[in-house]
Amino acid sequence: VFDPVLCELSYSWYCPPAGHVLDPFAGGSVRGIVAAMLGRAYTGIDLRPEQVAANEEQAARICNGTRPRWLVGDSRGLAAMDVAPADFVFSCPPYGDLERYSDDPRDLSAMAHPDFESAHYEIIRAACNLLRADRFACFTVGDFRDKAGLYRNFVGLTVECFKLAGAALYNEAILVTAVGSLPIRVGKQFAGYRKLGRRSRC
Repeated sequence: VFDPVLCELSYSWYCPPAGHVLDPFAGGSVRGIVAAMLGRAYTGIDLRPEQVAANEEQAARICNGTRPRWLVGDSRGLAAMDVAPADFVFSCPPYGDLERYSDDPRDLSAMAHPDFESAHYEIIRAACNLLRADRFACFTVGDFRDKAGLYRNFVGLTVECFKLAGAALYNEAILVTAVGSLPIRVGKQFAGYRKLGRRSRC
């Protein structure tokens, strides 16, 4: 579940009151529900009709007034969708094939990595093209490993995609999460593979 406090802070800091939030990877309801509760319009895009239906069901139970809006579709085609200009682009893309969400060939999590990188950029470019002037975009990303156990540098890729889309890196923040059982798990992990434990994401 996406951290609702992270949503609240991000919207309060970077999206004007009554602004419009665009979420091109709307695989959950939290970002939309928090936006609505804070008086922001929200449009989320997801490939899976069942995920959009689940989001709408959760919003119907929680939101009293303004409702978030979700559309079924491929965010690479944002220009052809009925989406208003955005005051804040806020999302959390899939971490490559770390978790596969569907067998749809348009699903980034089902793509080979070179295709994933290309689609990731196309979606960022499409979202930035809908972003109003003098506004912000924020993606919550962290590094993940390939099948050989090596980092993909997903953070660096995302920064470069935004630069290619005409944006610039303005801030970076690290979300530090509870340590929990990490010290217990990392002993065996490090002894066998020399992999350090990680409990934060950008």
